[in-house]
Amino acid sequence: MTYSTVSRMFNQVTNDHLNRDLYFYKKNNQWQGISGGEIRTTVKDIAFGLQSLGIGKGDNVALLSNNSPRWAMSDYGIICSGAATVSVYPTLIPSQVEFILNNSKSKVVFVEDQLQLDKVLEIREKCSLLQGVVVMDDSYSGDDKNIQNFKEFLDVGTKKSQDSETTFEEMVEAPESGDLLTLIYTSGTTGDPKGVMLTHGNMMSNVEGISQIITFDSTEKFLSFLPLSHSFERMGGHFTAFSVGAQVYYAESIETVPENLQEVKPSVVLSVPRLYEKMYSRVREGLKSAPEARQKIFWWAIGVGKEATQYRLANKSLPFGLGLKHKIADKLVYSKVKERVGGRLRFFVSGGAPLSKEIAEFFAAADVTILEGYGLSETSPVLTANSPEFIRFGSVGKPLFNVDIEIADDGEILAKGPNIMTGYFDNEEATLEAIDTEGWFHTGDIGHLDDEGYLFITDRKKNILVTSGGKNVAPAPLENAMVNSPYIEQSVVIGDNRNFISALIVPSFEAVEAYLKENGKSVSGNKAMAEHPDVLALLNSEVSNAMESFSNYERVKEFAVLPRLFTIEKGELTPTLKVIRKVVLDHFSQDVDKIYSGDLEEKEEPDLIAG
Repeated sequence: MTYSTVSRMFNQVTNDHLNRDLYFYKKNNQWQGISGGEIRTTVKDIAFGLQSLGIGKGDNVALLSNNSPRWAMSDYGIICSGAATVSVYPTLIPSQVEFILNNSKSKVVFVEDQLQLDKVLEIREKCSLLQGVVVMDDSYSGDDKNIQNFKEFLDVGTKKSQDSETTFEEMVEAPESGDLLTLIYTSGTTGDPKGVMLTHGNMMSNVEGISQIITFDSTEKFLSFLPLSHSFERMGGHFTAFSVGAQVYYAESIETVPENLQEVKPSVVLSVPRLYEKMYSRVREGLKSAPEARQKIFWWAIGVGKEATQYRLANKSLPFGLGLKHKIADKLVYSKVKERVGGRLRFFVSGGAPLSKEIAEFFAAADVTILEGYGLSETSPVLTANSPEFIRFGSVGKPLFNVDIEIADDGEILAKGPNIMTGYFDNEEATLEAIDTEGWFHTGDIGHLDDEGYLFITDRKKNILVTSGGKNVAPAPLENAMVNSPYIEQSVVIGDNRNFISALIVPSFEAVEAYLKENGKSVSGNKAMAEHPDVLALLNSEVSNAMESFSNYERVKEFAVLPRLFTIEKGELTPTLKVIRKVVLDHFSQDVDKIYSGDLEEKEEPDLIAG
């Protein structure tokens, strides 16, 4: 069923599933369910509670919390009241929260706990429009009349609903397709974040678009752990899942995801590529200590899986001999891999960053499907996606039925459709830069479409490196190739205006430590590991292997090994784990200078002649 607004979708789904548990959370080591009827009552009370504060259409309400059923219900409560939700990453520091609350003109903020409340209290005096705070875990014990616990706020909403001339049914019908649904602030890899304005129509058109190529129904189980503040999880694991009456389990934390996969046995999981990279590295690392016979069986099975995958991609049945080998491989290997992710998984969905082709092919060979898609917060977010029936490894799939994609003369991907934002909040200049006079949204990504309409992403336009020899180099494929190594956790490729390409590399310290122990070496601390000659030799070999498929001028010629991970707290990563290159290069400028201190003039020369 298609809906014109999120509030009408919520109304219909909860009416259809009054007695069925739709949300699940862990309490006292047990999964607890919340029925559609209970969700509906809570959302109604939130909506009327906001109405009691004078909040309604045209107002913005912020939500500062990690994932939970209360996050989801607060979002729907804000939306059903007619206001718009301002989603705020819980990892942001007080000054960043202050910017978003002020820029969005938020009048109320829902905070998860004391930690998030403390951030708001620190900056509240600088947020002149902020009227009230709701503490979602009911931990507030003070006497500030403008701060309420969640249950207290619900009681206010219940009383207001009894006294109101407006019914909840009337309230949810009031929003229109063109009304503002949410403000999602961009990660801000350059400058201050911008508030992406998405309407009810934007979001519901994207839910409809993705549902045309990937079928979901009420039997699905989603495991939710990506931040709901992010448009990818919000559209897919929140709105799309709810629209079909699917069940959503909220992971306890990112650390408990492996355990929660086993417990929940989800059919659909949305994640960024880092999860799949870690899974891939752990499988390969774990095999190294396995008996040789087991290793041979595993890689034989992966070989069989890769051969079988080619038939499946062509929609052809397997030849008898290959089919028999595939059944044996499934019993010996694939079933065990699938059991690690719950045993009931239909597919993973990957978004938010490029997925390595090597990793996608590996999991497909192990009979675990990863569907890669592409989009941005500004596009609600999905523009293209692979489907279970039509997958092209290395691509981000075909455009949704209601999305048009064009490639500009300079290679930039342009998009048009009902899912494109109406603009950036209170920022007309940035809006005009992003959306041209013909209505095309300029994504800032470089890519191309193949003959069958599959989209391939090269890199961010602003990330393209131009060497001193005039060569254009996209860093993302090089970085992805390196982090496929079980010994490399993070990498940043350098080379703009330089005469060769280099990289900053953060080792996977756990894997490196295990490698040293296997070779009878022992060191204490990350810094010592990063400087150890055996580690440098190991990483040199890993980088050389990763660079084999690239042209000479693209290859990483030198690298520096760093003693710590890039972090959100130090401003080196966005909340969606994208590297903020400028900050990283600034923080590790001495390492960069050391790489280029010799200025190895000949490193790029061999390919310049052919170029």
